[in-house]
This record gives sequence, structure tokens and C-alpha cells, in this order.
Amino acid sequence: MIDAPDDPPGHGRTTGDRSTGDRPTADAPSAPGARRPGGRTARVRAQVIAAVCDELADHGFEGLTPEGVAARAGVHRTTVYRRWRDVGGLLADVLDAAGEDGWQPPDTGSLRGDLAALNAEIQESLVARPSVASALIAASFRSEQAARAQERLWEDRYTRCEAVVERAVRRGELPPGTDARRLLIAATAPLYHQLVLLRSAPDPQLPDQAAATAVLAAAAGAFDGAAGGSATGA
Repeated sequence: MIDAPDDPPGHGRTTGDRSTGDRPTADAPSAPGARRPGGRTARVRAQVIAAVCDELADHGFEGLTPEGVAARAGVHRTTVYRRWRDVGGLLADVLDAAGEDGWQPPDTGSLRGDLAALNAEIQESLVARPSVASALIAASFRSEQAARAQERLWEDRYTRCEAVVERAVRRGELPPGTDARRLLIAATAPLYHQLVLLRSAPDPQLPDQAAATAVLAAAAGAFDGAAGGSATGA
């Protein structure tokens, strides 16, 4: 559900970001959802975002620097400092860019099929070597700006995936009132637990097994919104 923009940021430096020394003062990147400029500006942004992903995948958070990104993107480092300011701004814009894509959840005709296909996408992004998705998740623990952008991206992806549950309710596979967020978390969590936390070898059966377990629980009313409440605390 969370991929690099081509695969599948805030004001100033936060306490979670590393200092990059003196640099020109400039406005922070546009807020999420704001209209992005086109032409050369858009091309430079795309080049820089791709460079951040490559640098992060190759060197991790500790090796990510505005200078390295600028060199890889083929732009002057003052451009990077002026528009993104620091590593936190770069990471946040990568995550914000991922939320600007046209991705939609799979529609296979069944709840289990949709969840299994979604899990297969997640597994593919997490086992790729190097995995930009895993690197971004790890980097979000080191940068407050990136963490906030990661939260925005997760919220966006879960909102889009609610369509999977809505379709299942219309087909009669799930009872009305099923809490979509709780179901989606239950269906996808085993992938992140096994591949990110435990770093287990990928299991080709896991995407479908996790989907099947979640479907059985959902059909039994385990995610009844009235009974369990919302995962967001609503």
C-alpha cells in the first residue's frame, strides 16, 4: 500500500532531522494537496524524488544527504536546499508524491481476492531489493517531517482501500456496519509483521492466508463497528 512514487514536508528543520549546515532560506515545499507547478519545476522535483529513493535504497537514512541527492539528480545543491531545506523535507516530499498517484485497490470480484491481491502488492514492495518502501518506513522513525508525511500517506491509502470493504458489503459478503479500517489493518498487518519486524523470508502463501483469516473474522462480525469501535478512536 505504500510504494515509492514510481513503483507502485513542514517548515524548517525539526528535532528529528539531521542538521545540514548553513543554507539559503526559502519557503517550504507546497502543502499536500496544493497544486504543483509544471514544466521545468515539475521535472526537477521528479528527478530529485527519484534520486532520494535511489540514495535511500543504496545508502539508508544515515547516508542520505542533500549533496548526494543533488549529484544523483543532476541539479545544483542550492536548488535542493532552497526547495527542500534538508533531509526531512526531501523524505516528506517523496512520501507526499506517493500520495499523488492514481493507485486504486484491486477489484477481483470477491473480498478475499481483493485482500489477497492487495497483500501481494504489499509483499512485492517489501521484498524488493533494495526496498524503497521499507527504507521509507525506517526513515520515518528518524525524521519528524517524514513521520508526518508517512501518516498522511497511510491515511490516504486506507481511505482508498475502504472501497474493498464497501464492495464486499454490497455483495453481501460482509454485514453492514463493518469497520473498514479495522478489517484492513487485520488483513495487512501480518505482511508488515513478518517482513518488516521479523524480517522473515517471504512466504508466497502469506498474502492469501492473511486475507482468508481476515475474511473469516469479518464474516463472523469481528469488525462490527458498533461492537469494536473505530481503529482511529472515533
